[in-house]
Amino acid sequence: MEKKNYTNIQLTALVVLRVLIGWHFLYEGIVKVLNPYWSSAGYLLDTKWIFSGLASSIVSNPTALKIVDYLNEWALIAIGVSLIAGFLTRTASISGIVLLFLYYIFHPPFIGYTYTTPAEGSYLFINKNLIEICALFVLTLFPTGTAIGLDRFIFKKNKLD
Repeated sequence: MEKKNYTNIQLTALVVLRVLIGWHFLYEGIVKVLNPYWSSAGYLLDTKWIFSGLASSIVSNPTALKIVDYLNEWALIAIGVSLIAGFLTRTASISGIVLLFLYYIFHPPFIGYTYTTPAEGSYLFINKNLIEICALFVLTLFPTGTAIGLDRFIFKKNKLD
Protein backbone atom coordinates (compact mmCIF):
# COMPACT_ATOMS: atom_id res chain seq x y z
CA MET A 1 0.00 0.00 0.00
CA GLU A 2 1.32 3.42 -0.92
CA LYS A 3 2.23 5.70 1.97
CA LYS A 4 0.26 8.90 2.05
CA ASN A 5 1.92 12.12 3.09
CA TYR A 6 -0.18 14.81 4.65
CA THR A 7 0.90 18.35 5.32
CA ASN A 8 1.05 19.65 8.86
CA ILE A 9 -1.90 21.94 8.16
CA GLN A 10 -4.00 19.00 6.90
CA LEU A 11 -3.22 16.94 9.99
CA THR A 12 -3.77 19.92 12.26
CA ALA A 13 -7.16 20.63 10.68
CA LEU A 14 -8.25 17.00 11.13
CA VAL A 15 -7.04 16.87 14.73
CA VAL A 16 -8.79 20.18 15.51
CA LEU A 17 -11.99 18.81 13.96
CA ARG A 18 -11.65 15.66 16.08
CA VAL A 19 -11.10 17.63 19.29
CA LEU A 20 -13.98 20.04 18.61
CA ILE A 21 -16.41 17.20 17.97
CA GLY A 22 -15.05 15.44 21.05
CA TRP A 23 -15.66 18.57 23.11
CA HIS A 24 -19.25 18.74 21.83
CA PHE A 25 -19.89 15.12 22.86
CA LEU A 26 -18.15 15.50 26.22
CA TYR A 27 -19.97 18.72 27.08
CA GLU A 28 -23.39 17.27 26.18
CA GLY A 29 -22.70 14.21 28.33
CA ILE A 30 -21.45 16.16 31.34
CA VAL A 31 -24.41 18.55 31.22
CA LYS A 32 -26.79 15.59 31.29
CA VAL A 33 -24.96 13.81 34.12
CA LEU A 34 -24.80 16.95 36.28
CA ASN A 35 -28.48 17.79 35.84
CA PRO A 36 -30.45 15.54 38.24
CA TYR A 37 -33.67 16.39 36.38
CA TRP A 38 -32.44 15.52 32.90
CA SER A 39 -34.16 12.68 31.12
CA SER A 40 -34.52 11.66 27.52
CA ALA A 41 -38.27 11.19 28.09
CA GLY A 42 -39.26 14.53 26.54
CA TYR A 43 -37.10 13.92 23.48
CA LEU A 44 -38.45 10.40 23.08
CA LEU A 45 -42.09 11.43 23.52
CA ASP A 46 -41.58 14.04 20.80
CA THR A 47 -40.33 11.39 18.34
CA LYS A 48 -41.93 11.21 14.93
CA TRP A 49 -41.60 8.79 12.06
CA ILE A 50 -40.96 5.05 12.30
CA PHE A 51 -39.56 4.88 15.84
CA SER A 52 -42.34 6.72 17.66
CA GLY A 53 -43.80 3.45 18.97
CA LEU A 54 -40.43 2.28 20.27
CA ALA A 55 -39.81 5.66 21.89
CA SER A 56 -43.20 5.56 23.63
CA SER A 57 -42.57 2.07 24.95
CA ILE A 58 -39.17 3.12 26.34
CA VAL A 59 -40.71 6.09 28.15
CA SER A 60 -43.55 3.96 29.53
CA ASN A 61 -41.06 1.55 31.12
CA PRO A 62 -39.12 3.33 33.91
CA THR A 63 -36.33 0.75 33.88
CA ALA A 64 -35.85 1.00 30.11
CA LEU A 65 -35.87 4.80 30.32
CA LYS A 66 -33.26 4.77 33.08
CA ILE A 67 -31.06 2.45 30.99
CA VAL A 68 -31.42 4.64 27.89
CA ASP A 69 -30.61 7.78 29.90
CA TYR A 70 -27.56 6.17 31.47
CA LEU A 71 -26.26 4.82 28.16
CA ASN A 72 -26.84 8.17 26.45
CA GLU A 73 -25.03 10.19 29.12
CA TRP A 74 -22.01 7.93 29.40
CA ALA A 75 -21.72 7.18 25.70
CA LEU A 76 -21.50 10.92 25.05
CA ILE A 77 -18.80 11.27 27.71
CA ALA A 78 -16.80 8.23 26.57
CA ILE A 79 -16.91 9.23 22.91
CA GLY A 80 -15.97 12.80 23.79
CA VAL A 81 -13.00 11.82 25.95
CA SER A 82 -11.80 9.32 23.35
CA LEU A 83 -11.95 11.84 20.53
CA ILE A 84 -10.22 14.56 22.53
CA ALA A 85 -7.45 12.22 23.70
CA GLY A 86 -7.06 10.44 20.36
CA PHE A 87 -7.81 7.15 22.10
CA LEU A 88 -9.37 4.47 19.88
CA THR A 89 -10.38 7.26 17.54
CA ARG A 90 -11.91 5.07 14.84
CA THR A 91 -14.02 3.21 17.39
CA ALA A 92 -15.06 6.51 18.99
CA SER A 93 -15.88 8.02 15.60
CA ILE A 94 -18.00 5.05 14.57
CA SER A 95 -19.73 5.03 17.96
CA GLY A 96 -20.44 8.73 17.55
CA ILE A 97 -21.88 8.09 14.09
CA VAL A 98 -24.22 5.42 15.50
CA LEU A 99 -25.38 7.64 18.37
CA LEU A 100 -25.94 10.67 16.13
CA PHE A 101 -27.77 8.51 13.60
CA LEU A 102 -30.14 7.42 16.37
CA TYR A 103 -30.75 11.08 17.23
CA TYR A 104 -31.32 11.80 13.54
CA ILE A 105 -33.86 9.03 12.92
CA PHE A 106 -35.74 9.71 16.15
CA HIS A 107 -36.08 13.41 15.20
CA PRO A 108 -35.67 13.60 11.43
CA PRO A 109 -35.78 17.09 9.87
CA PHE A 110 -38.48 16.15 7.38
CA ILE A 111 -41.16 18.38 5.90
CA GLY A 112 -44.29 18.40 8.05
CA TYR A 113 -42.60 17.30 11.26
CA THR A 114 -42.63 19.82 14.07
CA TYR A 115 -41.14 19.20 17.47
CA THR A 116 -41.69 20.79 20.85
CA THR A 117 -37.93 20.86 21.45
CA PRO A 118 -36.46 23.82 19.61
CA ALA A 119 -34.59 23.09 16.40
CA GLU A 120 -31.72 25.22 15.22
CA GLY A 121 -33.38 25.68 11.86
CA SER A 122 -35.31 23.90 9.18
CA TYR A 123 -32.89 22.57 6.62
CA LEU A 124 -34.94 20.01 4.68
CA PHE A 125 -33.26 16.70 5.58
CA ILE A 126 -30.00 18.27 6.75
CA ASN A 127 -29.39 19.14 10.40
CA LYS A 128 -26.41 19.39 12.73
CA ASN A 129 -26.57 15.67 13.51
CA LEU A 130 -26.21 14.70 9.87
CA ILE A 131 -23.37 17.19 9.37
CA GLU A 132 -21.54 15.86 12.43
CA ILE A 133 -22.10 12.28 11.20
CA CYS A 134 -20.35 13.22 7.96
CA ALA A 135 -17.49 14.90 9.83
CA LEU A 136 -17.03 11.79 12.00
CA PHE A 137 -17.04 9.65 8.87
CA VAL A 138 -14.17 11.75 7.52
CA LEU A 139 -12.33 11.22 10.80
CA THR A 140 -12.72 7.43 10.49
CA LEU A 141 -10.83 7.61 7.19
CA PHE A 142 -7.83 9.44 8.65
CA PRO A 143 -5.99 7.94 11.63
CA THR A 144 -5.51 11.22 13.46
CA GLY A 145 -5.07 9.40 16.77
CA THR A 146 -1.86 7.76 15.51
CA ALA A 147 -0.57 11.16 14.39
CA ILE A 148 -1.51 13.12 17.51
CA GLY A 149 -3.14 11.16 20.29
CA LEU A 150 -2.92 8.18 22.59
CA ASP A 151 -3.40 5.80 19.66
CA ARG A 152 0.16 6.65 18.62
CA PHE A 153 1.48 5.05 21.81
CA ILE A 154 -1.02 2.20 21.90
CA PHE A 155 -0.45 1.09 18.32
CA LYS A 156 3.24 2.08 18.32
CA LYS A 157 3.11 3.70 14.92
CA ASN A 158 2.90 7.04 13.22
CA LYS A 159 1.67 5.66 9.95
CA LEU A 160 -0.96 7.54 8.00
CA ASP A 161 -2.34 5.13 5.42
